[in-house]
Amino acid sequence: MTSTTIVPSLEAAGSPLPLAPSATLALIPEPAQPLLGRMFANPNMLAKEERVALVSALRECVVLHSQVSELRVLYGMALCVNLDAQEAMEQLSEAVALAPDSFIAHLKAGELWMRLRVCTKAEDHTHQAALLAENFAQAELARKQAATIRQMLREGIQRGGYTSWFSLGRIRRLWNRHRSEELTVAEIS
Repeated sequence: MTSTTIVPSLEAAGSPLPLAPSATLALIPEPAQPLLGRMFANPNMLAKEERVALVSALRECVVLHSQVSELRVLYGMALCVNLDAQEAMEQLSEAVALAPDSFIAHLKAGELWMRLRVCTKAEDHTHQAALLAENFAQAELARKQAATIRQMLREGIQRGGYTSWFSLGRIRRLWNRHRSEELTVAEIS
């Protein structure tokens, strides 16, 4: 029995055991595996057709094996390389929801939020990844990502994110002040 026949039988049996990374890789079709390797080596070297082919192959894998969070992480990473950030956010969020104790899901979700300059969410996911690190290499990856996020916060490189309705009051006051200054200037002339 090969690993490709073991995995569907485990999923069909409703096995609560997480899949090993090698079993997850066995789910990816043979033609897409070299593209995946090239994406990890240097994502900029993939041609547009290769990126589209990789994304479509991983999309099919996710549809077939929707409960495997590692596949969703790989799919989210491929979507990032293909510059489809919205779908990548959804896939990485789903990966975190499926496996809240997954180091790589939190690390990659944090990296995406960091690249989108939403530093508070990036900080949360990166902190969770650091807590889930099982070895020195994982801890070092999370530490470096957290250091980059702190540097971005220090330098003020961050999107505003969602604001409350209270901030509209400040905008309204500024608008009214500007209008009253214009009226005063008009009355003087």
